[in-house]
Amino acid sequence: MNTGVVVETSRQHKGKNEDLRTLGEKLNVDTILEGSVRKEGRRVRITAQLIKTADGFHLWSNTYDRQLNDIFAVQDDIARSVAASLKVALLGEKRGPSQGKNVEVYNAFLQGRYFYERGDKESLQRSVSYYEQAVQLDPNYARAWAGLADARASQAGPGYIPLDQGYRSALEAAQRSLALDANLADAHAALASIKWVYEWDWASADASFQRALALEPGNARALDGAAQLARTLGRFEEAFALDRRAVELDPLSASAYKNLGVHAYYAGRLGDALNALKKVLDLNPENPQIHEVLGRVLLAQGRLPQALAEMERESDPSWRPFGLAIANHALGNKKESDEATAEFVAKNHDGGAYQIAEIYAFRGEADQAFEWLDRAYNQRDSGLVFFKGDPLLNNLERDSRYHAFLKKRMRLPLN
Repeated sequence: MNTGVVVETSRQHKGKNEDLRTLGEKLNVDTILEGSVRKEGRRVRITAQLIKTADGFHLWSNTYDRQLNDIFAVQDDIARSVAASLKVALLGEKRGPSQGKNVEVYNAFLQGRYFYERGDKESLQRSVSYYEQAVQLDPNYARAWAGLADARASQAGPGYIPLDQGYRSALEAAQRSLALDANLADAHAALASIKWVYEWDWASADASFQRALALEPGNARALDGAAQLARTLGRFEEAFALDRRAVELDPLSASAYKNLGVHAYYAGRLGDALNALKKVLDLNPENPQIHEVLGRVLLAQGRLPQALAEMERESDPSWRPFGLAIANHALGNKKESDEATAEFVAKNHDGGAYQIAEIYAFRGEADQAFEWLDRAYNQRDSGLVFFKGDPLLNNLERDSRYHAFLKKRMRLPLN
């Protein structure tokens, strides 16, 4: 069990009447910080209490009366009091040169982080808007610049915005964050992600992820990024282990569980993959692509009708035809697979070349698959970072063109 303080569980557990022992087991923590907030005008009263989950014993409690523009002082007071009561050094968020000029800055930052976690196209645009609002109000707020970098990169990856434009904007934001605070782990992790997925500079990406983890070993964002890089390099067990640590540190993150499920799928841990992906549905039933990913795992298990049913539940308009194309092919439904493939190609030929290659590879159409892989390389498709060991490309691995592409095009080490 982790000695941890959970401060954002109310949305997930409100109304569920779970006792503290059950909640502590679910979140994998020994201690829970409960609290209440009362607001009158510009004044706020925060009551906080630290409770042991095993027996409900109150380790500490306090009440804070502050003006709303003094919210960061409240955070610091609570953090110091909790740390003193536990007599341990708790990992916390590092402060940069500026914590934000007022509560509106921090509120915009939190809204940006919330919508970033949701991950769909509309939510990512709202995340960017909130992060931009935060940095406009306080241009010296390093953490908001790091958040903006992540949000912009997440828009560019799936083609929600032009790829080059999106990653250039993300890089500028990450560099701005580091210029403001060179010791901010989130900023190093944001820069590492850009070097990994856009610049294909594995060594620099690894150095930046390791720097982030040296600064903040419990940073779930950096752990997940390091896991993604390990997956790129074909180190799937390492990726799985890193993401397992990430979900232990952030047990309410749907995206962390989703990445854990994907890495378990790549590692051939299909049972673990299903468990992690079902957790995503518990945390966020509207998570984009979740049913399509579940369908892939079911396909790998040979549960073909169930896989097709999951693909049909997918709500994302891009990923649904992708899933239907491969699931119907597996079931021998040629007409339905052809129709879904044509739909996906028509909608995604400019920004989804790698996924089109996956479909053709899974269907056993190697020539078309390699044609689209070449297009993906020329378009600098971010999906190519997942080329090595991609289960949907298994049919290509005995083709000499596969190893040539892996070595010459991707510059990935061959095991």
